[in-house]
Amino acid sequence: MAFKLFNKKKKKKPLQDMNGAPLYPGDKVECLRYDMGESMLLEGENGFEYKSVKTGQVVSFAKMIDAATSFQKVQKLN
Repeated sequence: MAFKLFNKKKKKKPLQDMNGAPLYPGDKVECLRYDMGESMLLEGENGFEYKSVKTGQVVSFAKMIDAATSFQKVQKLN
């Protein structure tokens, strides 16, 4: 009988843009919802959020999730 003394921690998957590219805090993206335009991914007190460079509007990452694909409705900018 084997005992598991140490449980492996599951690694969190990074957020992904609509093309499957990984997103990390500090990345610039083009938001395709809420007329936010170019935005930056930030890690706030309540989790990840996008802040518009143009307007300063802040939106939770959860509002950017596409229900059909479970990817974010954003495109990563280089």
